[in-house]
Amino acid sequence: MRVLLVEDEPGIVAEVRDCLGRAGYVVETSGDGEDGWFRGETESFDAIVLDLGLPKLDGLSVARRLRRAGVATPILMLTARGSWMERVEGIDAGADDYLPKPFHPEELLARVGAIMRRSERHPSHVLEAGAIRVDTRRMSVTVDGATVELSPLEYRLLRYLVHNRGRMISQTELEEHIYASEQEPDSNAVEALIKRIRRKIGSDAIQTRRGYGYIVEA
Repeated sequence: MRVLLVEDEPGIVAEVRDCLGRAGYVVETSGDGEDGWFRGETESFDAIVLDLGLPKLDGLSVARRLRRAGVATPILMLTARGSWMERVEGIDAGADDYLPKPFHPEELLARVGAIMRRSERHPSHVLEAGAIRVDTRRMSVTVDGATVELSPLEYRLLRYLVHNRGRMISQTELEEHIYASEQEPDSNAVEALIKRIRRKIGSDAIQTRRGYGYIVEA
């Protein structure tokens, strides 16, 4: 799952990247509002963590512009103050949730997961597709009740497919959501990951549609 963090404080950037990265998210960063607005509108993300006080363009303006452009990506807004008036303004601007600084990493993780589940209408942190169960809090996978050990990349890929179960996912989309922008995967990297996962969870769990991509059936 791919998250855009729009934040100009290096300490907060490092904390959020570490917290979400350890939970299996791919975190892309932007240091000012104008760049965050551009990337949020032109790139595909599963969630946006957006600071209120940003250089060049404030967080409220970024959220408003994204919503006016029809971008439905769930937004978690960060603020150093967190007054009720700011929370109201943030929600009115299009934010899905609000988190005052300083925050506990576990609360950040829980809120990011919650806004993503609401946007996709997944009421639980456990994703299921047939015999496959992905616990996004524990970052664990079971098949027919048996625990399956996956590498971080394998987990990211399977989680994304199960999260989007029933939808065809292209190789390009998978690469965007499981690799960071500074990484350049080999042309057959996704195919190799799929093969490794199939050996662990069953050869029929992930279907291939030649020329279209991959799908986990709902």
